[in-house]
Amino acid sequence: MKIKNIILGSSIFFSLLSCSQNEDTYIGGSISGGESSITSIYPIPPSQWMGGKDPYYSAGYTGDIMPFFDNGKFHIYFLHDAQNKPAGKGFHDIHEYQTNDLAHFTYNGQMIPYGTTNEADFGIGTGSVVKVENVYYFYYTGHNGIAAFLESNPRESVLCATSTDLKNWTKVPSFKITAPAGYYNYDFRDPHVFYNEELNKYSMLVSTQTEPGRKAVLLHYTSTNPASGNWTVQAPIYTTTSQENYLMMECADVFKMGNYWYLFFSENWSGSKGTHYRMATTLNGPWITPQNDRIDGEYFYAGKTASDGNKRYVFGWNARKTPETDLGNKDWAGNMVIHQLVQNSDGTLGTQAPNTVQNLFVKNANIAVNASSEGVSSNNGTYVLSGSTNKAMVTFNPIGKRAKISAEVTLTSSSGISGFVFHTNSTGSYYKTVLDVVHDAIIGYNSASQETTRIPFDLQTNTKYNVEIITEGSVVVLYINGKVALTNRIYGREKYNWGILAEGQNCTVSQLQVMQPE
Repeated sequence: MKIKNIILGSSIFFSLLSCSQNEDTYIGGSISGGESSITSIYPIPPSQWMGGKDPYYSAGYTGDIMPFFDNGKFHIYFLHDAQNKPAGKGFHDIHEYQTNDLAHFTYNGQMIPYGTTNEADFGIGTGSVVKVENVYYFYYTGHNGIAAFLESNPRESVLCATSTDLKNWTKVPSFKITAPAGYYNYDFRDPHVFYNEELNKYSMLVSTQTEPGRKAVLLHYTSTNPASGNWTVQAPIYTTTSQENYLMMECADVFKMGNYWYLFFSENWSGSKGTHYRMATTLNGPWITPQNDRIDGEYFYAGKTASDGNKRYVFGWNARKTPETDLGNKDWAGNMVIHQLVQNSDGTLGTQAPNTVQNLFVKNANIAVNASSEGVSSNNGTYVLSGSTNKAMVTFNPIGKRAKISAEVTLTSSSGISGFVFHTNSTGSYYKTVLDVVHDAIIGYNSASQETTRIPFDLQTNTKYNVEIITEGSVVVLYINGKVALTNRIYGREKYNWGILAEGQNCTVSQLQVMQPE
């Protein structure tokens, strides 16, 4: 993942979202995190994680996630993006969440610290964990862009740390892989290591570019035994096509589900930013690009997967904005978001909320109408919106910090949009997440009606679509038919009214329900 060194004022932390209320403020702990319990379902790391007053440790965000399942638990390693990064100190040290159900988390603090100004891992980038016999190997990116360091070193390299308990990690100073001849050592990152059953060897994918030519590739290394430290470069496992023309393919992941191999990677420069995937019947390809090749929209990034042996999940981060307002710019790191992956009959992948997250919402909440425009009629939880001529909208009172909204939405016109509005206020502005039948997509807009994110979805008229929205603080995740997800960032959502609307469209919203946790 591209490393960013951003200095932010500490005053914005408590406006972030789910950690902003008193009952969810985590204070104290040691360098190991003190196994603090986190009540968020979309967590960020706690404040004061080192137990001191140094502002560098006061608050942060969840960056690139590196999940690993072992002995019944998910060890969710991530890049800690501190709000304050004083000059001379490194960044993006690796921290850990831990969970056995993907709905309740403990925070275990720093696992691998960043290095000094003259070390390769002054900044740390994405990596992965593999177990070989009784030793765990954590391969990660070393990043150092300091001019003095670059005089005799590449900017990025692959480094390694080992552990026997997944808690205490020791860096291996003798281990370093740098870009081989023909590849670009300025962008050489995100090692993904796995046991390759087809080769009976361990494989490592590294995101880089050809040099010359600067063509994005996933370079392939193999090793008969990681303990030896010897990795042999092979041909790339995937090269961007002229049609894609990706600048980089970051945070790669490979896994097998059923009869298919899947290749995940993320890119943030094209017209369809986000986490993409390819599929094939063998690990060597040929790789097929599905009609919708993204797991989510661009506000869900760097998705990497892990399986508990039964189900597979993809872990990414929901981007924050800078400044943290509805019109702020998308920024690096934010809250962790997890989707369950579902394999469709044709081998393509769908996404849905993990069952354990859905099951948190057990209490019916009252849906109180705040205002209703012309063109809206209702009967026992069913709303008919006639918005083909003039916008039809009904708004409801706020539903608080955590909620699950569910509904069946039926579009009856072949034009226009229909969906949900959030953060409605007296000025008449609002966010909206809508079903757009013309563009066959689910699209999110900010309060200035600027598109922020979208995901393709084939929409038909006179068809019921099951919509589920899980929201916590400013994180809003929409699922439709258990097929696609669209993650968005909507500041102030929990404090303001929300509603449903139709613009240039007639629709019916039935079985509208709001559920909250106990």
